[in-house]
Amino acid sequence: MSEQSSTFDARSAIKSADKEHRRTINFNIARYDNIVPQGKSQFTELGRARERAKNTKWRAIEKLDYYLELFETNITRRGAKVIWAENAEQAKAEILKICHEKKCRMLVKSKSMVTEEIHLNDFLAENGIESVETDLGEYIQQLDGEPPYHIVTPAMHKSKEDVAKLFADKLGTDPNLTPEELTLVAREILREKYVQAEVGITGANFIIADAGAIAITENEGNGRLSCAWPDTHIAVVGIEKVIPSMSDLALFWPLLATYGTGQKITSYNTIVAGPRQQNETDGPKEMYVILLDNGRTDILANVKTRESLYCIRCGACLNACPVYKNIGGHTYATAYSGPIGAVITPHLRDLGEWKHLSHASSLCGNCTEVCAVKINLHELLLENRYEAVQEGYAPFAEKIAWKVWKIAMLRRSWMNLANGNMKSRLVNSIGKAWTEHRSNMEFPKKSFNQQWKEKYGNS
Repeated sequence: MSEQSSTFDARSAIKSADKEHRRTINFNIARYDNIVPQGKSQFTELGRARERAKNTKWRAIEKLDYYLELFETNITRRGAKVIWAENAEQAKAEILKICHEKKCRMLVKSKSMVTEEIHLNDFLAENGIESVETDLGEYIQQLDGEPPYHIVTPAMHKSKEDVAKLFADKLGTDPNLTPEELTLVAREILREKYVQAEVGITGANFIIADAGAIAITENEGNGRLSCAWPDTHIAVVGIEKVIPSMSDLALFWPLLATYGTGQKITSYNTIVAGPRQQNETDGPKEMYVILLDNGRTDILANVKTRESLYCIRCGACLNACPVYKNIGGHTYATAYSGPIGAVITPHLRDLGEWKHLSHASSLCGNCTEVCAVKINLHELLLENRYEAVQEGYAPFAEKIAWKVWKIAMLRRSWMNLANGNMKSRLVNSIGKAWTEHRSNMEFPKKSFNQQWKEKYGNS
């Protein structure tokens, strides 16, 4: 068992038994579930919209090199600089280089899962640069010293009372402030940071190839301020975010809003196509786009798992997953939690260390059912399990157990021998993880096969 697997098991046991944690997260997910139908109502044929989105992403991923080069050509024409980063270390080194050139001591950053993936905040802090999260949920998590809990809703596991106490402890505010008052406190602090920052960092929801632009979707306006107020804007984007055409946003923006937050459209949808032009008065003087690989081409090379690159990070699969609802986001110990995280993390990092995530699933298929772009997530979880076995990562005891099981299942006489008390003792001794918190499993003394023969003979 890997170190990550052992940690995951320990954290799962703690979180699944934490009733207050489960109450908070299920309350917040229930609110999401209640509002999603409103977003879906804008589609006359939702199934066809999802299918079209999947086909569009299929086209983009199958010709990824072409569309990325097209994007680079078009955005550099307007003065932006594109940097290709093979891994997290290269991306961080390039960001640090830019910050040093701009004599940056403090930067503002809008919500970005890809910067969480490369642990950018910790890296900048180690190099004497303050990085301030400007999304309210991310700011709350940063104050508490925690990573995001959820792809879309970083502080989903916190109640309003938790946030009020946190602000009182860290900022000295009244512990009885309402959510509205807490938001105003954060706004006042963060507005000053925008004025002081030399650099702004954002992610991007989409890379628009034919327009040479990035699209940013948010509900607070912090993304616009982060990319437009400081003199230098750095966008860090995973290469899989590409879509072929500007016209594709008419489909992807409503889908992302509906499945991400239940809205028909998010409050702020911004297209950034380069730094400030000669005839413009707003925007950054310089813009850099860092196109991050960091294991994505490994997924691209795998024909069966390539489909996971279609993901638009709406977070719907997390909200639908019974495992996520019980153990929460931090248990996964990776930037991408829930079903999509369990699918891609073993390939982005190390299959041997992270294969356990693909077993953190009931295989109920609910993640596939709710996916905005119809990724077959539960099948990809099974594919990960299969690949782990094929590459020799299955424990020796597990290999022997399945070999014996296979032999026994192919011999009816062996199966009939292990009925009643024998089977009950065997299963209950092996399946301790199941019986530890549940009653023992009891099997009938005679199998269905034996009962059939007694009643009907060998016919």
